[in-house]
Parts: sequence; C-alpha cells; structure tokens
Amino acid sequence: MSAPEPAEREPLPAWSLPTDAVERIAIPVEWPERVTRAWAWGGSDGSGARVCILDSGIEAGHPLVGDVEEAVAVSVGERGETVVEPDGEGDLCGHGTACAGIVRSLAPGCSISSVRVLGAGYTGGGPALLAGLRWAIERGFDVINMSLSTTKRQLAPELHDLADAAYFRRTMLVASAHNMPVESFPWRFASVVSVGSHEQSEPLAFFYNPTPPVEFFARGVGVDAPWVGGGRLRVSGNSFATPHMAGICALVIGKHRELTPFQLKSVLYLVADNVVGAQ
Repeated sequence: MSAPEPAEREPLPAWSLPTDAVERIAIPVEWPERVTRAWAWGGSDGSGARVCILDSGIEAGHPLVGDVEEAVAVSVGERGETVVEPDGEGDLCGHGTACAGIVRSLAPGCSISSVRVLGAGYTGGGPALLAGLRWAIERGFDVINMSLSTTKRQLAPELHDLADAAYFRRTMLVASAHNMPVESFPWRFASVVSVGSHEQSEPLAFFYNPTPPVEFFARGVGVDAPWVGGGRLRVSGNSFATPHMAGICALVIGKHRELTPFQLKSVLYLVADNVVGAQ
C-alpha cells in the first residue's frame, strides 16, 4: 500500500505569520507582574534617548537647555521647494526654547535637536511643517515634540501618513492639542501621544483621558520655563504640557530602548496618576 501524498501547504495571505517564524518574533523583554513608575523610568535620566523639538528653534547656549545636538531650519524657496539647512539664527520667538528646557528639566541626560519650522511671530506654513516633520522622522529620533498644530484640513492626509510612518519606524510623536476648541492636526491622530494641560504643579504628574481624542493631560499651567535672551517666562498652554510628556517618554525610552510606540503608550497608561494600581 503506497503512502498518502503529503497535503499541499495552503498559501498564506499577505502579512501572515508562518509557523516556522513564530520563534523569531519572541519578545525578549521580561515584564513585571505590575508595571510601576519605578520599573518604567526609575534610575533613568533619559540618557540614550534622542528628542527632536519641532518648533521655533532653540536658543543656543541657554543655561536651562544645555547642548543642542543638531539644529536645522526649514524654509520654502522661490519656486515652492522646501530647503532644510543648518539653523544659524536659533529661536525667533521663545516657544521652542521653552519646550526644549522643559524636556531637559525632566530628562537631563537625553539628546536634544531642533527643527525650526516657525518664524518670528509664530508664523509658518504647511510645506515647512511637513518637510520638517519628514526630515525628523527620517533622522530616526526616538521622540518628536510637536507643540503646534494646523487647522488646515488639506494638510491632514499627508500629516496622517507621516504620523503613521513615525509610529512604524519607532518614533513617538508627542503632539499638543489646540488651545481652542477647534479641529486641528496631528494631535487628533491615534498614532501620536496627544496632550492637553492640567493645573497641578508636579512636573511628573500626568493623567490618562478615557474619553479621547486627547489621550493624556500633563502639567501646562503656570510653568516657569526658559525663554529667549537667556531668561525665563511663566507660561501656560497645551504647548507646554506636551514637552512634559515628551520628557517622560525620554525617561522611559532611556531605560527601555526596546519599547515600540505601542508598548510605550501602554506603559504611559499603566503608570498614569488616575489609573488604579499605578505607581
């Protein structure tokens, strides 16, 4: 009696996982029974994490910011082409310096870079914003702080694609909600960490929002932040809550380099102040 013919292997759909590949995607991280802040960032100063401030630039040499690894400015040429070149002017309005200083205050060991897409008076256009974000994603930063948004719906599709590209390339985009109750982007995209403000004074206090689109609330009212001219300014707004979350992300990534944006978001949720069993 002849042996039966071996069954023909069924073809797998695209993006499927063959049986012999299961071992190759084993997750080598040993997670604790309960994720706490001590596990998430205990002992971390953010060293090893690379943060990009996509904003109005950073004032070089500001004592509350420290070293800036790289600084570029994005401009639009006469024929509409975008140009990314070394930034010789620095911060033109103070906003980016404030955000960088807040990140530095929470994660003093992280690397900070600047992409200037805003000019004096907080002016800026869609092409510069898109080009600056694209450049930052291609540079492979761990965290991109976007304390800005656009209400121009025609920019939303490309911004959405860029936010997804960042997410899949292990770059966490941390974006501020608009200070007014209007629709703006990219903070409304699920692939980013979206941030609104709370008025408590503790820098590491943050809350998960169970009713999105804003996902987290961080300190953003009455914040003493660095400003242009080597000084300081008391500031309020979602713009300044956002670098608090970016700094916390840098602390976590500095300790756990292996985390994907999905895992990082999960950690943030589990250690938020309003989640039962956190801390």
